[in-house]
Amino acid sequence: MTARARLTWNGAAALRGTRASAVRGLRLAAEHVLEVSRRRVPIEEATLERSGVASVDEEALTAGVSYDTKYAVRQHEELDYQHDAGRTAKYLEGPVTEEAGTVEAIIAAQVRRALRG
Repeated sequence: MTARARLTWNGAAALRGTRASAVRGLRLAAEHVLEVSRRRVPIEEATLERSGVASVDEEALTAGVSYDTKYAVRQHEELDYQHDAGRTAKYLEGPVTEEAGTVEAIIAAQVRRALRG
C-alpha cells in the first residue's frame, strides 16, 4: 500500500506570520523591561516614572525602552545620588541586562506560536 500526501508551501504567508509574531514578542518584551525598570526609577513626584515608554520599530525588528524628562539621563548615570529604598541609578541598564533571558524567552514563545500555526 502506498500513501501519498500533497503539501503546498506558502512561504510568504509563513514569513508574514512569523514576522508579525516577532513584532508581538518584541512589544511584549519591551513592555516587560519597562515594567521592571519602572520599579527602580528614582521617584519624587513620579514624573520620570510616568515618562517611560516601550516602542517597537516593526521594519527594523527592534524594540526600545526610554524615559523622557530633562533629568532622565542624569538620574540614570549619577551613581552618587541618594534614592528611596528600591530606587536606583542605572534603573534601565540593570533591568535590560538582568532580564535578557526573559526577553529572549518572550520573543521565542511568540515566534514558536506562529510556527505551530
